[in-house]
Amino acid sequence: MASTIEQIQRAATDWSIEVTPTGATKIESFRDCLNPGTTVNVTFLPGSDPADTVAVAQRLHNDGMRPVPHLAARSLKDADQLDELLAAYTAQCGVEEVLVIGGGVDKPVGAFTSSMEVLQTGLIQKHGIRSIGVAGHPEGSPDISDDEIAEALAAKNELSDREGLGLYIETQFCFEPDMVLDWEKRVRDQGNKLPIRIGIPGPATIKTLFRFAQISGIGPSMRFVAKQAKNVAKLMTVQSPHLLIAGLAEGMAADEDCLIQHLHFYPFGGFAKTAAYAGAIAEGRIELLSKGGFDVIAD
Repeated sequence: MASTIEQIQRAATDWSIEVTPTGATKIESFRDCLNPGTTVNVTFLPGSDPADTVAVAQRLHNDGMRPVPHLAARSLKDADQLDELLAAYTAQCGVEEVLVIGGGVDKPVGAFTSSMEVLQTGLIQKHGIRSIGVAGHPEGSPDISDDEIAEALAAKNELSDREGLGLYIETQFCFEPDMVLDWEKRVRDQGNKLPIRIGIPGPATIKTLFRFAQISGIGPSMRFVAKQAKNVAKLMTVQSPHLLIAGLAEGMAADEDCLIQHLHFYPFGGFAKTAAYAGAIAEGRIELLSKGGFDVIAD
């Protein structure tokens, strides 16, 4: 039993979490729900003001956290705006890491159409940032084909090697561990060497998870949640990702070459609640269940 708990705890070490500028307005102080040095991604949503992302990153930095702002390629005007944002992030927010994504808009607002184009500007490196996340798609993407995803991942591996960057993959949220583990092995066999952070949906009601699965447009996750959402009586019950985390931890421990290194939590059920849940797992405050998975022990 102890070894299984240790596997789960080890998998949850150095977890990260995500916050939107809107969500951040509900948090008086990040110190109230996070340990110092916690990595927190700050979203840059379509149609939003990038200054909002800068402001949240600055708050996180002032509260002793490690902000990781999103750079959404299709929502950037041009290289000058990118340069200005990076200058603000490094000078005002202590940013040492960014996540570069394509961004969920059909029509780019400016010069960039893909995350690779942003990476190739060299501006991120110019500002001294060497740790860079890129998007991963264990379940595919509604926006780009599987072949295009594979080509982009190969190009990012080549860029990381050529320029000595600390690129890593951070994935969309997932629900089924076997699918994630199969994907990791498949991209590794295809040549991926980048370490991986797996997106974990924080505890939330089935109704909430169903809504986010709909927004994501990801088929397998949509089907997984839709099965549970059919039971109207259970729509408001909270779904914990304990089976997903336990399954991932087992797979990571069983394969010493597995590139999954960290868990990234999407706080669909609330930021503070998700942070407390992730922190409890990382501290080993869990008890195993006879049917698999675990429960978090209240602090």
